[in-house]
Amino acid sequence: MGSGGRWTARGVHGQAGRLPATTQARAEASLTGRPEGHEPLTFGVVSARMEAMTAGDVAPFRVVFVCTGNICRSPMADVVFRGFADAAGLGPRVASTSAGTGDWHVGERADQRTIDALARAGYDGSHHRARQFTHSDFARSDLVVALDRSHERILRGWARNEADSDKIALLMSFDASAHTLDVPDPYYAGPGMFDEVLGMIESASRALFRQLEPAIRPVP
Repeated sequence: MGSGGRWTARGVHGQAGRLPATTQARAEASLTGRPEGHEPLTFGVVSARMEAMTAGDVAPFRVVFVCTGNICRSPMADVVFRGFADAAGLGPRVASTSAGTGDWHVGERADQRTIDALARAGYDGSHHRARQFTHSDFARSDLVVALDRSHERILRGWARNEADSDKIALLMSFDASAHTLDVPDPYYAGPGMFDEVLGMIESASRALFRQLEPAIRPVP
């Protein structure tokens, strides 16, 4: 496929797990390096951003993960995604954060059960402080990742234009082995559910990172 093509990452139930348009262009530039079994990402704004990074842009690729209150699911995704980037030696090439659609927990630490689940898996979630997603997040982010379809609907309702909307993707759509597009909210459940949710987030975040990696890795 040439640089003018579109990427289509097939996710759950045949739906496309896509990166915003800017990311697509960048991903297209590294087609030959994508992991086996993963099709190109489809995003205008996101693909263009990825293309720029492949060409040597030193600015990090910026991702924001969004859930409801920013104390359970999205902090997990943020920590896990950064962990994959650091493990690959690409930490400086990625700027990851998280936010909530609501303001109930602004300024609070992550739920203790989130911190504990992350710690059991070898991650540190103790530094997180909750915040609410704002319109400025669209401007400063290359990719806006919703943890379930309710968050996706809210974010699309907040999008001010096509460029904003083109940056929105569902996390689980990147995991071809997933059986749902939604990461369930573990807030009213016990520690076991937090571990289960973390496992889902790890699997999907790994798939997302593998699709982004060829574009964010510096050209020798």
